[in-house]
Amino acid sequence: MSVDYYQVLGVSPEASAEEIKKAYRKLARELHPDVNPDPKTQDRFKEVTIAYEVLSDPEKRRVFDMGGNPMDEFSDSFGFGDFMGAFFGGGSRGPKPRVARGRDALIRIEIELQEALFGVDKSITVDSAVACNVCQGLGTKNGTQPTTCTTCKGRGETQTVQRSFLGQVMMTRECSTCRGYGNVIQNPCTECASEGRVRTRHSIDFKIPPGVESGSRIQLVGRGEVGIGGGPAADLYVEIHVTEHPTFHRQGFNLHCDIQIPMTAAALGTTLKLETLRGDIDVTIPAGTQSGDTLQRKNEGVPHLRGNGVGDLLIHLSVVTPTKLDSEQTQLLKKLAELRDEESPEAIVSDTSSGFFDRLRDVFGGR
Repeated sequence: MSVDYYQVLGVSPEASAEEIKKAYRKLARELHPDVNPDPKTQDRFKEVTIAYEVLSDPEKRRVFDMGGNPMDEFSDSFGFGDFMGAFFGGGSRGPKPRVARGRDALIRIEIELQEALFGVDKSITVDSAVACNVCQGLGTKNGTQPTTCTTCKGRGETQTVQRSFLGQVMMTRECSTCRGYGNVIQNPCTECASEGRVRTRHSIDFKIPPGVESGSRIQLVGRGEVGIGGGPAADLYVEIHVTEHPTFHRQGFNLHCDIQIPMTAAALGTTLKLETLRGDIDVTIPAGTQSGDTLQRKNEGVPHLRGNGVGDLLIHLSVVTPTKLDSEQTQLLKKLAELRDEESPEAIVSDTSSGFFDRLRDVFGGR
């Protein structure tokens, strides 16, 4: 032979099929006309391609190794699928399936804070695809079956030959008759028009667990739309938005609320009833309570989603100073001021020089 195909690809006669493929890919990248349009390079590219066509075919390689001419049955055409396969590991894709999984969907709903606290059963109405109950997802009429496409013979694609400077190039395209499925539905179902599914409005019941918060997503497996051809149903995701409550607000797993108490109750102490999301509770206000004080009620907040405890209820107190006093009330307060020697009080400036660091120690348990 006047041409040594092993030498053309730069491999030894003992090279494996993978080594031959790797060598060809490397050379083809360097010599491809899109990269190097020089006419001499194009000739070299064609030579390399022919060498790969021979050495990648076991029969042609055997003929070449025995000193025969493998080109006796090989014209100047080469398969485009072989060229693509050398680069991308595959050629023909084959027919595509008619059955496919549905697409996942996301729905957003609003719930109240109390529902997020205790969990709730919900029902939502959705408009999505379900399996056709006439053809049972097959897409065909009266139990008939799809027939093999006569255009592509069931391959789902057609091939055409085009001439180029490299010779004849085989081009592969999706079959226009069967749209790549390889078969044709001659008698489509009149209910779903051969899609195997229909759209309908229906209700879905599900549970919202205790402790969810705004942004939480609940995955309802298999509760989404059915796929084409009656394929597996997708998942439905429900995103939660918790509306604001007029009294309580949430921070993490703790609940917070603000209440106002009279000046006398703050000074003398008292017990009052507070209506919470869990029911009425008695709140003890200690004598000498100041505005800004906080009372903590353990385990009366939000339950953890994974059942590892419950948050707290934090009650923030604000002392209300009376603004309208009758004469008797005025006299009583003046008498109190006299008894406490507070008729002409002096301004007392608090020492805040170490207050910041004291607060840090409080936060991190320093004292």
